Formats: sequence, structure tokens, C-alpha cells
Amino acid sequence: MAVTAVDNDNFKTEVLESDMPVLVDFWAPWCGPCKMLGPVIDQISEQYGDKLKFCKCNVDDNTDLAASYGVSSIPAVKIFKDGQIVSESLGFKPLPAIKQFIDGAIG
Repeated sequence: MAVTAVDNDNFKTEVLESDMPVLVDFWAPWCGPCKMLGPVIDQISEQYGDKLKFCKCNVDDNTDLAASYGVSSIPAVKIFKDGQIVSESLGFKPLPAIKQFIDGAIG
């Protein structure tokens, strides 16, 4: 499943109003750990695509959006369910840790 880019214009419809839980990866192109996490998110999106929607938000282009969700350090991964944050992870995590994070949030 593809990872959807979200911004100020589509965040509400793609994330907050989604019928399924949504993982949002808050990142920036200059961030080394973000570059390491990107392929992990892409890989896991193929495994969890029927249970979880995957989105990426560039914090440099969407500073207000990042600030409104308390993103002060990246990569920051947040799982939203019914428009609310239900779980958060900060920094790079390898695939097994991301799987455990997702399973704990969406069961």
C-alpha cells in the first residue's frame, strides 16, 4: 500500500476523518534518522495496509501542523484513531520495534 503525503490541506480528510487508524510519520528531508525510517515505513505499509493507513508529513513544509500535534523532534510517528492520537514513537526504530508499536496501538 502506498504512503500518502499529507499537508495542511488534506490532513483533516486523510487522517482525522479516516475510517481506519492512520500512522503519520512526521519527517524532514535533511533528517538522517528520518531517511533511515522511511524505508521501514514503506516496507511495513505493505504488511499492514489492510489494517492501517500510512501517511507522511514534511514538518518543514507544514510547521503549523507539526506544532499543533506537539512535534518538536523528528522522526515522530503518531497513530491516530477516530481523529485522536492513540500512540506515539520518537526517533528511528527498526522494523521489529515498529511492528510492536503498531500492534500495541491497533491490536
